[in-house]
Amino acid sequence: MRLKWDWLQPVVAVPYVPTIGPVHPDALDLGLFADIVRVAGTGTFLPYDKDQRWSEYKDETVLPDAIEHTSVRTLIPTLTRRGHGTVTVYIYGPVHGDAADLAAKLAADHATATARVITFRGPNDQPPAGTAVTRVQLREFGQAQSDKEGSVQPVHGLPVPVQATFAAFAQRLTSDGFAFLHHQMQAGTVGPVLAVTDAGRVVGAIGPMGTMTDSAGAIRLLPQYFGVLPEHRGRGHGRALWRAAMAWGAARGADYQLLQTETGGPSDRLCQSEGLRSLGFASVTKL
Repeated sequence: MRLKWDWLQPVVAVPYVPTIGPVHPDALDLGLFADIVRVAGTGTFLPYDKDQRWSEYKDETVLPDAIEHTSVRTLIPTLTRRGHGTVTVYIYGPVHGDAADLAAKLAADHATATARVITFRGPNDQPPAGTAVTRVQLREFGQAQSDKEGSVQPVHGLPVPVQATFAAFAQRLTSDGFAFLHHQMQAGTVGPVLAVTDAGRVVGAIGPMGTMTDSAGAIRLLPQYFGVLPEHRGRGHGRALWRAAMAWGAARGADYQLLQTETGGPSDRLCQSEGLRSLGFASVTKL
C-alpha cells in the first residue's frame, strides 16, 4: 500500500503514528508512515522506536493489505500477538461504524481476543464520551533546567536497605507498570530510575531514564513509568520526581519529551500545571 501525504496529512489531528505512538510535530511526515508499512511483519524495530527498550522483537505490526486509504479518510489496522492478541484500527479522518466493523472482521480473521479502534481529536476539540482518553503532551527543553534533584535520587545510589524497599513499592503499583519495571531493573536492561523516600522506604519513583534520537535527528527524552504511593500523595513528591526527571533529560541534551496521560488523572493535572503543550487526544474504544 502506497500512502499519499496530500491525502493523509490533512486528517492527522494528532502527531501519532501506528505502532510508534506520539511523535514530535516537526518530525511528522510521510516517511514515518511509509516506514511502519515497510517493516510490517518483520519484527524489526525502526531505529527511532522507543519500544526497543523492552524487547528484541517488535510485536505490533501493520496489516498492509487491510489499509483503507482515500482522500477523505485513512484506516490503518495493526496486529499484536501479545497476550491473547489484539487488532487495532487507527482512524485518521471522519469516524464511521465501518471502522469498527473492519476491526471486528480482522480480529476474527486473526483469531485475536480483542478488537478496538483508536480515534484522534485536536487539542481544542472535545474527545468523545465513553472511551478511554489520553492527552498527548509535549515538553520542550528550550530553556536551561535546574539540575538540582533535591530529595530525589537514583535508586542505585540509595543505601542498600532502602534500595531493597523498591520491590514492595513496585508490587503495590503493579497496575502502573512498576512490577514490570522492577524486573527490567533486576535484569540490568534499562537506564536509571529516580526515587523519593520517606522513613527509609521508597514511596515514589520515575523511570527508566533514557534518551533516543528521533527520525528528524532531535534528542527525545523517553517516557517513564511514574507513580507515588497513595498515602504519600499530596506532599509534593510527584512534582519533585517530575522536575528531577526533566533536569536529568536537560543535562543530557534532550530537546523534548512526549507523554500520554490519562485525561483528568494526577499525571495529567501535573503536566498541565507544569506548562506542557497539549497536542490533542487519543481515544480507545474496545469492541
